[in-house]
Amino acid sequence: MHLRRYFARMRTKEIRPVRKSLSKILWSALGAFASIYFISLFGHMFSPQDNFLLLGSFGASAVLIYGAPEVSFSQPRNLLGGHILSAIVSVSLVKIFGGLLEFELLCALSVSLSILVMHLTLTMHPPGGATALIFVIGSEQIQSFGWMYPLTPIATGAFLMLLVALIINNLSTNTKRHYPLYWY
Repeated sequence: MHLRRYFARMRTKEIRPVRKSLSKILWSALGAFASIYFISLFGHMFSPQDNFLLLGSFGASAVLIYGAPEVSFSQPRNLLGGHILSAIVSVSLVKIFGGLLEFELLCALSVSLSILVMHLTLTMHPPGGATALIFVIGSEQIQSFGWMYPLTPIATGAFLMLLVALIINNLSTNTKRHYPLYWY
């Protein structure tokens, strides 16, 4: 009986949403392209060999700030705060517990504590979990950033993404597509 109720919770409750209009889809693609391209160019200027600014978590942020600019996860407070706070969490964990805790435990703590901090500070941005994990699982080169990691590449990349999001998301003539909905 308990199992049946448990699995019943997984049944569909709503109808899937309809696809967005072609214009919204194209603006989303343009924004993501411009943002990642700009970060890549900017990063290449300072680090042509490895382009340290180009992180996977920024790809996930592009999906949010261009594909769903109206949701709370996409707002500037969440974009910046989620990435930066998660980076601080992961650097703190590695610096304090790096040689004391198992790698797997550091990985789990970095993501779970980042979620905790983002909830407490109202800065939930799902890619922040990836930002935290990237530092913990990163190579010596990534970890050599140490306390600079939250500033560069994280804050620098997030600010560049925000700048492009402000430009691209407000170019549309659609009055419902604007960014941000709120700053703080």
